[in-house]
Parts: sequence; C-alpha cells; structure tokens
Amino acid sequence: MSHDTTPAVDEPRPRPRLAETPLHPLSPRLAPCLALHKAASWLVVVLAVALVPLGDSPLVAWRTWLTVGVAGAGLLGVGLAWCEARRRAYALREHDLIQRRGLLVQRLQALPLARLQHIETRSNPLERCFGLVRLACFTAGGRSADVVIEGLPTARAEALKQQLLERLPGAAGETPT
Repeated sequence: MSHDTTPAVDEPRPRPRLAETPLHPLSPRLAPCLALHKAASWLVVVLAVALVPLGDSPLVAWRTWLTVGVAGAGLLGVGLAWCEARRRAYALREHDLIQRRGLLVQRLQALPLARLQHIETRSNPLERCFGLVRLACFTAGGRSADVVIEGLPTARAEALKQQLLERLPGAAGETPT
C-alpha cells in the first residue's frame, strides 16, 4: 500500500459566499442626510403643484387635494429613503469590494479589485454638514464611477481609500493574479 508523499499544492482558499459576507453598515447620519435631500426635492414638486397658475382649468377645484396627494407621496418617499439608507452596507474582501443597497429593489454589487483603476472621495455641502463622504471607485474604460459608497464618515472613507489604493494592481510593484 503506497501513500502519496507529494507535498500538497497550495490551493486557493475558498472565498466566503457573497451573500454570507459580513457587511459593515454605513454611518447612521446617512439616513437623515438622504431624507433631508429627498424632502428638499419633494418640496420643490409640492410648491410647483400648489403655485402653478391653472387659469380656468377644472383642476383648480382639485388643487388642494392634488397638493396634499403629492405631499403624501413626498412623505412616503422620504420615509423610504430613510429606511433604505439604514440598510446600506459594504465590505472589503481580499479580491473585491461589495456594496449592498436598495429597499424595494435590492442590489448587491461586487467590484473586483483587479479591475479598479482609480478612487476618489466626494461630498456635497449637505453631506459635509453631516460629516459624510462618498467614495467613488472607477474601473478602466468607464466614464462614471462603477461603485459609489455614500455615507462614510470622513476618517473611515480615507482609511478605506488608502486600503484600496494599496490593493490596486501594480501597487508596491505587485501584479494582479
């Protein structure tokens, strides 16, 4: 009876399944930030419905109810934005960056780090009021960001950006495998 004495070949470690990967929640300040942004957008629509001159149109009699209906839809939109923001999360794994978002339409997105070309941080005035930053990740050939992680605190965004920069193909003289 013979035993195989050849050394075991290094087999790649099995990656955890995408759905089983533990995700990091985003900042709790993202929910009020997105809700405020959504409320401002809906306020413009409600004001337009309430103030647009209708002349002799039969809609004049229904203007109040139409305005209330649009405002109710706006409140629903703000509530959904709040709940969706609380559900967002991300994870940085060995070979990819994962982002989960969406409430009614759920989306789990994975960006292979081998395809990552450059990274930038962005923030609008409202996000800066909440101390939040967006991290935009670009791949080769794309004109827009392929993954945008909103709602990161500034320090965490810079740390994640640095981790991603260290893993970029060609970083520290390494080539992707």
